[in-house]
Amino acid sequence: MKQYPFHPPVYYCRRVHMPLTLDGRLDKPFWAGIPFTELFVDIEGPEKGKPPRFPTRAKAAWDDNALYLAAEITGNEIWAHVTERDDVIFQDNDFEVFIDPDSDTQRYIELEINAMNTVWDLLLTKAYRDSGKPIDSFDIKGLETAVHIDGKLNDPDADNRKWSVEIKLPMRSLKEASDRVPKPGDYWRLNFSRVQWTCEVRDGEYRKVLGPDGKPLPEDNWVWAPTGVIDIHRPQYWGFLFFTENGEKYPIPEDERRRFDLYRLFEEQRVYYREHGCYSTDVDMLCAAAGVETRPVIETTAHFFEMRVDRAEGRGEIRLFADGRSEIV
Repeated sequence: MKQYPFHPPVYYCRRVHMPLTLDGRLDKPFWAGIPFTELFVDIEGPEKGKPPRFPTRAKAAWDDNALYLAAEITGNEIWAHVTERDDVIFQDNDFEVFIDPDSDTQRYIELEINAMNTVWDLLLTKAYRDSGKPIDSFDIKGLETAVHIDGKLNDPDADNRKWSVEIKLPMRSLKEASDRVPKPGDYWRLNFSRVQWTCEVRDGEYRKVLGPDGKPLPEDNWVWAPTGVIDIHRPQYWGFLFFTENGEKYPIPEDERRRFDLYRLFEEQRVYYREHGCYSTDVDMLCAAAGVETRPVIETTAHFFEMRVDRAEGRGEIRLFADGRSEIV
C-alpha cells in the first residue's frame, strides 16, 4: 500500500506581548514580525494534486492566555451564505483550523469560518476513519473571530482581492484537548485548510459549477500540511507548531518519527484485516509493505491489536492501538 511520506511542515510560533484587537486585518503592529506559513498546497500533496488557483497562507502567535491565528485568503471569488453557528460552513468557501495538542489523533478540535464570520467549532473524539464522532455541541468558550474583506462580499462586479481572518483561542477553552498551558519548546499538531468551490458568475451572482450529474463539482482542499488523500482527518500528517519566545528553532522529536512509522504499519494492518479477517503479527511483512525500519512488538486478538516500540533514548515506549489511539509513555 503506497502511503504519503513523513515531511510535515513546521511553524515556530512566537510569543507576543501586546493585546490583540480583532478586526480581521493583518496590517497592524500585533502581526508585524510574525512570519507567514508556506503557501498552502493541494491536500493530496504537490506531487499529485493540482496547484491551487489562489494563494493562501497563515500565521500564529501566542501568550499564556491564548493562541492567536490569522490567514490571508487571496482570490476574487469572495462569497458566503451560511449564517448560523455550527451549520455546515464548508458548503461555502471557508478557512479551517485543526488542533491536536498531544499528537495522539484523539480528541482534537476543528474550527471553520466563512467570509461572513460564521463559525462552526466542534470536538472530534477521534478521526472519522476510526469511527470518531463529532461533538457539535462543543463550543470554544471565549472564542473571538473577525473577518476583513478587501472587496465586497457576494458581489462579482466589485474589485475583490482577498479576505483575511483573525482568531483568538483562549488556552483555558482548549482543555478538552490539552490539559496544560504550553511553554517554549512544547509543540502541538496543527493543520490549516481552505475549501474553495469551483464557481461561475450567472445573473450577477457566484454560482457553484455543476457536473453532468447536476451536483456541484467537488470542492478544492488547499492545506498547510498535505495528507496524501482527500481527507484532512489524518492527524498523523499534520504540521508541528512549536511554541517559542522569539522564533527559536526546534527539531521534530525522533519519538514522533517513530510514532509516524507505527501509523504506517497501522494502515497496513487495516489492509491485512480487510483481506484476511484478522490482524497480522508478521513484523517483517508489515514493515516491508509500509516501507519502514521501525520494528515494533505486535500483539493481536481476534479483533484488536497493539504495537509497541522503544522511545528514541530508551526511556519508555510508544504505543499504537487498533482504534487509532497512540501514546508516548
